[in-house]
Amino acid sequence: MSKPSSSSGVQVPPNCDLTLGIICIDKSSAGTSVWRMKCDERFANPIGIIQGGFISAMADSAMGACSISFAQKDGKKVISANAEMKISFFKPAKVGSTLTCTAQVVSGGSRVTFLEATVEDDNNTIIAKATSTYIITPRKPDESQDPKLR
Repeated sequence: MSKPSSSSGVQVPPNCDLTLGIICIDKSSAGTSVWRMKCDERFANPIGIIQGGFISAMADSAMGACSISFAQKDGKKVISANAEMKISFFKPAKVGSTLTCTAQVVSGGSRVTFLEATVEDDNNTIIAKATSTYIITPRKPDESQDPKLR
């Protein structure tokens, strides 16, 4: 199976998003993105609800994409790394439901962005909220040549 890629040499979408079936459905505005994920039984805990780590991964992907689009609005090539993340769970996500995660930059500069994400189920019920800080680093020209990033 060939890996998806972009002209920058960075794999888009990354393997983590492919594994979870996370799909970006809107990133038309810099610093905002909307993502969807079908709650597959592979991600359920023993009582049949989606394990929080998978929801956290979805929020992380959504906020990471926002941090990059925010930093790239001036045409810069960057790498974004999550420095910390907090997530609160309010309701269970059930197998078979589809989650929607909306993420946005709350505050940001050239080196650090602070983001938040809201995860809702099919009934538009908020099931989780996350906040995170991402460190922005300029991408070096040789990083796009790294075979691990192709």
